[in-house]
Amino acid sequence: MRREVDHVTPGERPAGTHELIGATLLAAGRPVRLGELAALLGLGEDATLRAVQAFGTHLAGAGLGFTLEAVAGGYRLVVPPEIAPHLAPVLAPPPLPPLSQAALEVLAVIAYRQPVTRAEIEAMRGASASTVLTLQERELVKVVGRSDALGHPLLYGTTEKFLLEFGLKTLADLPPLQNEDFSHLLRS
Repeated sequence: MRREVDHVTPGERPAGTHELIGATLLAAGRPVRLGELAALLGLGEDATLRAVQAFGTHLAGAGLGFTLEAVAGGYRLVVPPEIAPHLAPVLAPPPLPPLSQAALEVLAVIAYRQPVTRAEIEAMRGASASTVLTLQERELVKVVGRSDALGHPLLYGTTEKFLLEFGLKTLADLPPLQNEDFSHLLRS
């Protein structure tokens, strides 16, 4: 049976709300959108937002070794950065090597100009965009369509994993560019 609640005040939450939020975020293994949580809890979105915020406050004070993070349009449970190094022996697989300068340049062009073709990336960089394949393998970029240009080249855009890896809620959280100038993102 679904319960409809229009408001949640501190100390007066429906029984099990924190437990359901925590279990959902733990089990999902991905950011869970507010609408999904609202449907699961049977609450309106405003009440769900307040419940999620109260859950986050509760976690912060409980010292459990994980916290609530708003990222990629949803919420997830994460290990705080100061604790993560202590977990290295039990985490698998080992972290991937850092992205090369060339891969970071290509990723920056895609992030700011998406959707963008490989030829456009190469024209902006003045160098090959072969690292697009590495970025696809790491699931940071994906093919989002085809251009109407001659030959219908592939168009690339970023993925939800890109948002997760860089701790962004949305692409709007990317640092602003000055006058659409990419020179500071590219090799000299």
